[in-house]
This record gives sequence, structure tokens and C-alpha cells, in this order.
Amino acid sequence: MKRYFYNLVLLAVAAGTLVSYEGLANDQKGSPEPKRIEDNSFLLEEAYNQEPGVIQHIQAFQYMKNKTWGYTFTEEWPVPGQTHQVSITVPVARPEIPELTGIGDILLNYRYQLLADDRIAVAPRLSAVLPTGDYKNGLGGGAIGVQGNMPVSLILSPNWVNHWNAGFTLIPSAKAANGVTANTLGFNYGTSFIYLFSETFNLMFEFAGTSSESVQDSGETERNETFFVNPGVRFAINFDSGLQIVPGLSLPLGIGPSADDRGFLLYLSFEHPMF
Repeated sequence: MKRYFYNLVLLAVAAGTLVSYEGLANDQKGSPEPKRIEDNSFLLEEAYNQEPGVIQHIQAFQYMKNKTWGYTFTEEWPVPGQTHQVSITVPVARPEIPELTGIGDILLNYRYQLLADDRIAVAPRLSAVLPTGDYKNGLGGGAIGVQGNMPVSLILSPNWVNHWNAGFTLIPSAKAANGVTANTLGFNYGTSFIYLFSETFNLMFEFAGTSSESVQDSGETERNETFFVNPGVRFAINFDSGLQIVPGLSLPLGIGPSADDRGFLLYLSFEHPMF
């Protein structure tokens, strides 16, 4: 995992340098800063909590060439302002076991808007992992766990925004299919670069990796690594009522430990005032 993380850092530094030059050029020209779509990225979180009185419903569907797929539904609520946010994430998946589809482990999320100014936003998240998935068929950990994530969002220039994520998932006494238990610890990391082509149209470039553990029938744990490059697009449809609809499409491409894995991802969110 370290090798891919170092490659990610080097890539981000190089890209950040390029967009910083672009931002300096725009600043010297006096270019106005476009209004940003402050939504979730597809594989990463952006560090923007919901505004007071506004809720968001997020759906994502990912299909891979090995015929596995995953769907998630997330609903986010401010409580009551932007500083504190609660949400729930419900996953449905079809793993590699043939003709098997089921609900995964549900997440109950709390996120704190630690920082939000004109250039940087930070919003750490802590989640309870509920054992709602069928661990016997690879749909869950079989025990209550905890997940944490640290999203950081940076405005690099009037047209470029950069997001970073680093997190973990800990499940004490996770279960193998035969009921044997062991502690598992997983990690996630990534960065994304968003190009603001216009106020309502974005080009997206995501780089995301995971390092997860699963319990084997022997009681030992086995680690699995993934790493994906995910180019995509999203756009916003704004209504006078305050409703914003954001559809998106991306093409996740596996590299390194995920070489030869690829697919597509569909994204759709609805954001609107509560009342």
C-alpha cells in the first residue's frame, strides 16, 4: 500500500503545481471566481457540510467488468446548522458470489465542520458501522464497528478545486463465514481534482485506494488492496424553488493491485430546502 500512496502524493504534488501556475495566471488577469458545485465527489468526500435548512439525497451505482456492482444511498441533514451534520448510508451490493445480491453494513454518520473559509474546508467524520449485511455471503463484517474519515478541500485557483481523504474502518470481532472472529482494520486514501469548466459543469479526476482486511475460516486475516483512477463529469440543474439536481458519470480504471479492473459509475443527487 505504501508504494501506491507515495505515487498518489507525487501525482498530487505535480498536479497541484500545474494548477497553481494556472491560478496565478488567472489572478493576474483579474478573473472572477466561478461558483462551485459543492457536492460529494464520486469515490471521495468533499469537506462541505449541508447548509442550514438544506438536505441532500445522494445515489451512486457502480458496475465492474467482473459483473459485480454496488449501489449506495446517502441522506445528509444539518443539525441544525452547517457546523454539525448527520447522515445515513445504505449500501446494496452484488459481490463475486454468483446470483447474490443483498444489503451491506449500514453507516450512521456524524460530521463536524471544523474549518470553512474562502480557501480551505475541513470536516472530519465519525461513523457507526451496523452489522446489517450478511457476513456469511461477504456482504458485511458481522459485528459493530467504527469508521473515521478526514476530508480536506482546497481551492487552488478560480477554476481548480482539490480534495483529500484519509480514513480507517475498525471492526472488532469481525466474522468469517464459519463464525470465527478476529479484529479487522482497513484504510482508505485518495485525492481528486475538480475543474470548474463553468458554474454548472465540472470535469473530475479522482485517485482512490483502499486496504481492507477480511477474516478467513482459519481465524487469520487477509488483506486486500485496491487503487483506481476515476475520470468523470458532473453538472448541476438549478431550479427557482432551491432544488439542485446533480447527475454525474465516471469510468473507474484499476491500476496497480486493481490492474485490468474497470467499469462505470452513475451518480445522482438531489439537494433542496427542508420546507
